[in-house]
Amino acid sequence: MKPTRALIAAGALLSLAPLTTFAQAWPTKPIRIVVTFAPGGSSDIVARLLQPGLQEKLGQTVIVDNKPGAGSTIGANEVARAAPDGYTLLLSNTAPMSISPFMMDKAPYDPVKSFTHIAYIGSVPNVFVVHPSVPAKTLPELIKWINSQDKPVNYGSGGVGSIGHIVGEMFKKEYKLKMEHVPYKGSSPMHTDLLGGQLQFAVDTLTQNVPYMKDGKLVGIAVTSRARAPMSPAVPSVVEAGYPKLLAENFLGISAPAGVPKDVIDKVNAAVAEVVARPDVAKRLADLGVSSEKMSQAEFSKFVTDQVTEWAPEVKASGARLN
Repeated sequence: MKPTRALIAAGALLSLAPLTTFAQAWPTKPIRIVVTFAPGGSSDIVARLLQPGLQEKLGQTVIVDNKPGAGSTIGANEVARAAPDGYTLLLSNTAPMSISPFMMDKAPYDPVKSFTHIAYIGSVPNVFVVHPSVPAKTLPELIKWINSQDKPVNYGSGGVGSIGHIVGEMFKKEYKLKMEHVPYKGSSPMHTDLLGGQLQFAVDTLTQNVPYMKDGKLVGIAVTSRARAPMSPAVPSVVEAGYPKLLAENFLGISAPAGVPKDVIDKVNAAVAEVVARPDVAKRLADLGVSSEKMSQAEFSKFVTDQVTEWAPEVKASGARLN
């Protein structure tokens, strides 16, 4: 008995069904963005700011997943080891890419080769900030106060391997200061001690410190950028203050495991660029001290490579270690 044309057609459609299912356009399920710091820090704030717009553009739920620890390498390593299917992304920043890998005897990942760096969001400076009880309002006064103390001055940061940690160590080494690092698991727990006076001095991302500076609960000494930050115009930059060696800005972007398909890269890059450019998001980023510009995926990938190249010797020279 010969098969009918209808049966042949049905068989052909059936044989194509798995291919059709396999070829479904990404994304078809929720997307996770791993943040390498605890809730409340600049990376977390920015990830949650972009979350609604990315959900709208990509048509799937976007989950922000905080994975702090080990100088931000725990979250970054989890993403580096994830399947390169676009469903696990990283809110990449200076710490897990340009700093922490160079504080370890053997880094768990390569900051360039283990990732596909997809989209640039922006950059934000750090700020030298003190409790109001500290008699210093400028960097020279802060140095003088530290040197006048009988014992080393504790300074806080958002964690071992954070950019605040490295800038603090650069400050200590360059000006031969008696200082001891006190690492926290993010800025929020650090602020508890800083606002309470148990900690008197910190180097931290500007974003989360501005509200306290505006209320007079903390005093901003200098921002680690070339020029004053629009969100805190009264605070001088380290360059303006005469300390250009303390120049350091924390970049923020979206990365993924190495080997992510090009269509995923293109969709994520376009979605991030469009969301960041929205007037309400752009204003909020500016209010947070994040300076943004449009970059292609290739430009962002080169940017990260350049950052790694520039920071590696500084980190190694600081003597800061994660092991």
